[in-house]
Amino acid sequence: MFPIAIMYYFGTNLDNRFSVPGFWPKPEETHKIPFERDEIKAELERLRRKRLEKRARRLDGEE
Repeated sequence: MFPIAIMYYFGTNLDNRFSVPGFWPKPEETHKIPFERDEIKAELERLRRKRLEKRARRLDGEE
């Protein structure tokens, strides 16, 4: 009877007992995949600018 009581104690009400509020990100905070042609071009341009800025900073640091 004792193991069954332990399983019942830990098996009931798990959502309230072991949940951490705010653990999973909200849908607004996650990455969104662009599907439209214009959105893809804008994202590629943003990534290209970011890469070139990092490259410029790295080259400035080496000189």
